Amino acid sequence: MLEYVILGLLGLRPFSGYDMRKWMEGKGQYVGYGVQLPQIYRTLAKLVDRGWIEFQVDSREGKPDAKLYRLTDTGRQELVAWARSPYEPSPRPMDPDFMVRFVIGGALGRDIAIALLRTELDYRRTQASNQNWLDFAHTPFEPVSEVDEAWVRELHWTAHERGYASTAAYIAWLELTLARLEIADGTTPTRGPR
Repeated sequence: MLEYVILGLLGLRPFSGYDMRKWMEGKGQYVGYGVQLPQIYRTLAKLVDRGWIEFQVDSREGKPDAKLYRLTDTGRQELVAWARSPYEPSPRPMDPDFMVRFVIGGALGRDIAIALLRTELDYRRTQASNQNWLDFAHTPFEPVSEVDEAWVRELHWTAHERGYASTAAYIAWLELTLARLEIADGTTPTRGPR
């Protein structure tokens, strides 16, 4: 996924590896995809080898020279192909891959962002309607003597409530965002099953 984060950033403007890391720690932190600088540099080298990006050395007064990377035509085509490729939601709600696809891939077109939102929202609605998350209440335990089984069940219950509440809030955000983008696109917002 880091490859496409990098390609997406370079679709906005040229970046150095260091500036990419600063973006990921700062303005891009909401995307939820953080990596260390060595990973960025290794990935940049791979992308240069593939011909997806190129660089030129930027001489900086009083500072070390920097490589400024930019997309090649091949890299741009790869980015567009990835953004338009089928999206398969993760079973884990709020997986960072969705947000990367939404922010990075969605930058290439409103239709891409809306399609991603619809896919993610449909999946999460179906997932939330499945009440199997309550099955843990009937799990047999044989705890060690220091563990109070009733207390463990209470802790598990609260953890599951937190997960369910987080997922419900995430679904609400998906619904609001989809409606907002559809209105901005001039279409009537879709309403799915609740």
